[in-house]
Amino acid sequence: MQSLILTTTTRLMAALLLLFSVYSLLRGHNLPGGGFIGGLIGATAFILYTIATSVDEARSALRVDPSNLAMVGVGVAALGGIGAGFAGDPFFTGQWRFLFRDGDSYVPLSTVLIFDIGVYMAVFGGILTLVFALEQEI
Repeated sequence: MQSLILTTTTRLMAALLLLFSVYSLLRGHNLPGGGFIGGLIGATAFILYTIATSVDEARSALRVDPSNLAMVGVGVAALGGIGAGFAGDPFFTGQWRFLFRDGDSYVPLSTVLIFDIGVYMAVFGGILTLVFALEQEI
């Protein structure tokens, strides 16, 4: 039996947690935060949603198998490390390129951000794979 108050509150909290996880991810390559903590916060949103509803409903809300998401995340993180090789630098050396000019400043894109996105996906998918498997066993 599901509580209406718990389900409604969890949907709001999950949306806020997902928004904060993306903020933490994007802020992290220059300041504290990043892919790992962002992935944990994002997974927490779906864990709350799973507790309030069910594993099947959380899986359908996610729309992607979390184990596939974790595997793709490891690949994206590796691509972030390989990017340094094209510049002749050692593996996982941060590279910054500029996307476009905005007045007097440039908007940078870094291999560090690509790595953080991969870590985010790997942590998010790995934690949810574990939690969904444990929740289905009960």
